[in-house]
Amino acid sequence: MQMLRIVLEPLLDKALTANGIHNQHWRSMLVRSREHDQGDLSLPCFPFAKELGKPPAEIAQMIAESLDSSDAIGEVNAVAGYLNVKANPVWLAEQVFLNAIRIGDAYGSKPANDEHILVEHTSANPNGPFHVGRARNAILGDTMVRLHRLHGNNVRAEYYVDDMGKQVAVLAWALKNLSASDVEQTLSDREPVNSKWQGKADHERVRWYQAAQAIRQDRADKEQIEADISKMVHASEHGDEAVLKSFEDAYQPVLDGMLSTLKRLGIDFDTFTKESMFVTNGDVSRLMKQFKTFDIHGVAENGAEFLDLGARGLKGKTEFFFRRGDGSSLYATRDIAYHMWKWQQCDRLINVLGEDHKLQAKQVGLTLAELGEKIPDVLFYSFIKLPEGKMSTRKGNVVYMDDLLEEAQAQAAAVVSDIHPEYTTEMVAEIAEAAGTSAVRFNIIKVSPDKGFTFRWEEALAFEGGSAPFIMYSHARACSIARKCAASGIDITSVLSEEATIPSEMPKGLVELLRTLCIHHDILAKAVNDRRPHLFANQLLQLATSFNAFYRDCMILQDGELNVFNFQISELARDLMRCSMEGLGILPVEQM
Repeated sequence: MQMLRIVLEPLLDKALTANGIHNQHWRSMLVRSREHDQGDLSLPCFPFAKELGKPPAEIAQMIAESLDSSDAIGEVNAVAGYLNVKANPVWLAEQVFLNAIRIGDAYGSKPANDEHILVEHTSANPNGPFHVGRARNAILGDTMVRLHRLHGNNVRAEYYVDDMGKQVAVLAWALKNLSASDVEQTLSDREPVNSKWQGKADHERVRWYQAAQAIRQDRADKEQIEADISKMVHASEHGDEAVLKSFEDAYQPVLDGMLSTLKRLGIDFDTFTKESMFVTNGDVSRLMKQFKTFDIHGVAENGAEFLDLGARGLKGKTEFFFRRGDGSSLYATRDIAYHMWKWQQCDRLINVLGEDHKLQAKQVGLTLAELGEKIPDVLFYSFIKLPEGKMSTRKGNVVYMDDLLEEAQAQAAAVVSDIHPEYTTEMVAEIAEAAGTSAVRFNIIKVSPDKGFTFRWEEALAFEGGSAPFIMYSHARACSIARKCAASGIDITSVLSEEATIPSEMPKGLVELLRTLCIHHDILAKAVNDRRPHLFANQLLQLATSFNAFYRDCMILQDGELNVFNFQISELARDLMRCSMEGLGILPVEQM
């Protein structure tokens, strides 16, 4: 709790000095309490034991007894070698009201500074529909974009279009050389396209790609097919405009279909940049010439050229190949050109990458440093698996995001209809769509990016506590309170501008809500700066839980009488929930 830390640090400095403690690192040791019931901030006293020659428990007690009183401090206790400090609820309430405008401004849409941040995410190969495995990149990337905006940062979402790789070449070859009957015959042992997705190009064209992948291994002329595809790839890498146009004709309808799926999840992009741009504009050619001048430049026996990054400390695969023996560039070369271009667009760069790209990211970082460029920040994430193993578009063992969203909407509709039989079909459909898509997003966001997990339908679509629908219901409850007050003839605008009397005694639910409100912005800042969006997801869960406890313990409108203080706290919490939900891509419906 940053606001308590500001008050506490000078008091602690005085108390530590009075007890003969001169350790200069104590400020970094003062952290949020692990046990919420113990306090808001904790200071471990173990590092002081050697200096004082006393046990940590005794030192913690000494500091507790030496700490000066303050209106901000409610409780101080020493437990098992830790000094725990809990804020005074009345002071917390004062801070909430004093900082209400600041909090509102911080969550506005207008950037608070001039720093330009570029977040590049998703960039999935446009060869088939989005599946759940691919979606983790898109959902995490979009959430980082949203959280940066929530934090007041000027951010741009970028999609890097892989318009010249082998997978696009395979799709282009298939569309040119295979008929619909060829495709269906080749894939006769697989499920046909879901009738719901007839006409959606990403679902239809993926079968051409899958058929080509099978044919490349099984058909008698597979060597010729491979040669034809390789020829197309090499032509694209030399900037052949006709081949690049054939690639675009093949992938663009697929990309459009993928983007429509992402749109349903609330995911948009500000800009799209094609990989081929850096070949056709000459950047890659100039870059390869520059690499030749480096003292770590090397040439392989087949004529391919590389940079020996082992000389710069890289372990493992140290050779960064940037040019084939035939003179064409590699994806890695174009990626470096792209990064140099991105640095011209922003002050801070964040890439969202799967954990299998860690070596590549190190190579890119070292190569950029060799060029005198800055190294981007990276959010790495682990992969989502099915219970039976890893998902693969090529093999067809995937859960498509479109199907998941349809199932989520259907299950949500059943729940809403059961709870509210009086709702119209249109109301049920609107709420169910919001709840379903939000549930899917939140199921991915709430898990730490570095932890892999197995996708299970029942977990993704859970509507109990710990889910997006639970948060949405809490927000809808707060909206209902405001509606009831307005229906009772209360001038809400006038009430919100009144100076409320802060009670000296507060029920537990109110105290917990105040504590949660006062750390909310701290958690947002940490989630943004550390690239750990799950921290904010869990904080929003805590906010919803605290609000429900407040609702249980505190009357707002009773027998026509309004408790102004409780209503103002409810409205602050409602607005903070709404803004925070938008920051995670959860739709803040006002009725559930």
